[in-house]
Amino acid sequence: MSRVAVVVPLKSFAVGKGRLRGIESLNVEELSRQLAAAVIAAAAPRDVYVVGESDDVANFAGALGAQVLRHDHTGLNNAVQFAFGALRSSYEVVVIVHGDLRNPTGLGAFTPGPGVTIVQDHHQRGTTVLAVPTSSDFTFHYGENSCHLHAQEARARSLECHIVTDSPWQFDIDEPEDLQ
Repeated sequence: MSRVAVVVPLKSFAVGKGRLRGIESLNVEELSRQLAAAVIAAAAPRDVYVVGESDDVANFAGALGAQVLRHDHTGLNNAVQFAFGALRSSYEVVVIVHGDLRNPTGLGAFTPGPGVTIVQDHHQRGTTVLAVPTSSDFTFHYGENSCHLHAQEARARSLECHIVTDSPWQFDIDEPEDLQ
């Protein structure tokens, strides 16, 4: 059994990043591809899996050397839960990484400690990187206030929980002000 796998959930580039689509001078699809490519590259030499439902994401990920997990589920939580279930028999830890980190450098060297590790976003509410042991029956809670909900889930499962608040991985690109 290998120790750590990295999962990068990606929405179709044609529809993702809805909050940025109002910026006329911004090619949101190209930005999304660049950010995701940087995350996938930074996760090397770990085994990287991209989970998504679209052909464009599957082709993109495969061309970058990532393994593709196709799913028909709607929403981030369902996609991540699907990937976690698919990988749990082959890995001890699954690290879920958002594909829109501003600075993903070092992801491939990240070795999470025991229990759950949460990298809190710069708004101090969300989760940008989440390491979960596959021996747990963890349920993912992305969305509003996900950092708190993931910590609550870890405690409910009697898992140690480490919240990281000073990582370069806390910066993701969701809102127009995140581009500054």
